[in-house]
Amino acid sequence: MQKFFVQRRIRFTYMIIFIGILLSGGCKTKEEKAPVKNDSPERPNIVIIYADDLGYGELGVYGATELKTPNLDKLANGGMRFTKGYASSATCTPSRYALLTGTYPWRNKSAKILPGTAPLIIDTAQMTIPRMLREQGYKTGIVGKWHLGLGNGNVNWNERIAPGPNEVGFEQSYIMAATQDRVPTVYIQNGKVFKLDPDDPILVNYDTNFPGEPTGLDNPELLKMKWHHGHNNSIVNGIPRIGFMKGGESAKWVDEDMADTFLAEAQKYVAAHKAEPFFLYYALQQPHVPRTPHPRFEGASGMGPRGDVIVEADWVVGEFINTLESEGLLENTLIVFSSDNGPVLNDGYYDDAVEKLGNHKPAGPLRGGKYSLFEAGTRVPFITYWKGRISPGVSDALVSQLDLLTSLANLVGSDKKGEDSEDLLDVFLGKSNMGRDQIVLEATSRTAFRQGDWAMIPPYDGPSINQSVNIELGNDNEYQLYNLEEDIGQQNNLAESHPLKLKEMIATYEEIRGNGTDNLEALELK
Repeated sequence: MQKFFVQRRIRFTYMIIFIGILLSGGCKTKEEKAPVKNDSPERPNIVIIYADDLGYGELGVYGATELKTPNLDKLANGGMRFTKGYASSATCTPSRYALLTGTYPWRNKSAKILPGTAPLIIDTAQMTIPRMLREQGYKTGIVGKWHLGLGNGNVNWNERIAPGPNEVGFEQSYIMAATQDRVPTVYIQNGKVFKLDPDDPILVNYDTNFPGEPTGLDNPELLKMKWHHGHNNSIVNGIPRIGFMKGGESAKWVDEDMADTFLAEAQKYVAAHKAEPFFLYYALQQPHVPRTPHPRFEGASGMGPRGDVIVEADWVVGEFINTLESEGLLENTLIVFSSDNGPVLNDGYYDDAVEKLGNHKPAGPLRGGKYSLFEAGTRVPFITYWKGRISPGVSDALVSQLDLLTSLANLVGSDKKGEDSEDLLDVFLGKSNMGRDQIVLEATSRTAFRQGDWAMIPPYDGPSINQSVNIELGNDNEYQLYNLEEDIGQQNNLAESHPLKLKEMIATYEEIRGNGTDNLEALELK
């Protein structure tokens, strides 16, 4: 009998404990009951592959018929292809700033095309994608183009260069300082110039040449690539650059090997971190000028060097994905592919980009290109891929590279956000088609507004066409309003016929843009 009562008492005790647990779940504070952003945070590897000056119409899946891009087409056909995916700016530095920080570039006066000697424009305390992921236990690395400034404005290239990528969240970095057409023409690994001979120090100046150093302007007989505009300073590998450089011979890159070099570094990074979650920002240099395909790809497109380097870029992406697959990582890796801005043909060198274009349409059906407030300046290829997790499809949702920081934070269980970054995780994963409603777009210190199917461009002084690159800039002395659903080529200005819609968009635009219009430098908002 005593044993019976003991067992009964034990059962009763367990019941009390169980009821207590249930009740405690119903007695949480209001703050504790707030829904968690992501109830099941995941830790896939994350790779952002970022092309340079690749237009909306360059890939087969986006309508290209003259260029063959089988690897990128395969990536798009196996994942989610966005028809309304945007860079934040029509030029490189601002878009890269927005991508990593989730903040509109026009909020930062320094977020404009930078010289190779510019200081770092990301505050070292600012939240970035790599910093957020590093806080969640990720390894973080960058390979490729940086162009967000280095140091504090007075860099000694012969010592460790800081701050830079390693001070804004990247544990490892293998980069070029700015662009392929700017000095210094060297790779920088974790803040130090790679393969630098201390007995041959590097000197860089963007105003004055060094005595006795040849230039593209004065020594055309030394060139293997002729400059068209703005690229007539120091000569490296037979190519005239922007800016003056002396020394550092052992550290100078070979342009034709650059794609292979960055690919090898990206593959090494994957192999080194395959046992732990990693983030890799793989920033391609193609098809930015100077276009220097490896000899394996010369003539591959029939369109001259510009087409050839796009074919080369497609190949390196394919090789990189093969590496993920061979390492057994493809099913646990989220890949995002996009471009920093729209296309440009002649961007400073004579390389047959215009003469051999043929029937290819780099911007597809869009108007404008790089530097432009028209759609082709910022609407770019945008693909998300996660084998077995993202069902293949096409999305018409409005998405921006700005949204990656907050969306990836949700994915991994972080509460961090970018100032202008929206949580579109379900959209990027193909689970929803509800993208952002509106976005402010930027091009060389000018801004325009996209809302729903409508695009509004405020009046700007200045030329309507950039004569050097032959691209329409979007400048006009009147407001421009376009219904992109009916007129994707922006041929019919509806500002006069739809005054109420225009008024509504101006009001919303000014509410977002605020006093930022006072920061315009290149062109004045009327």
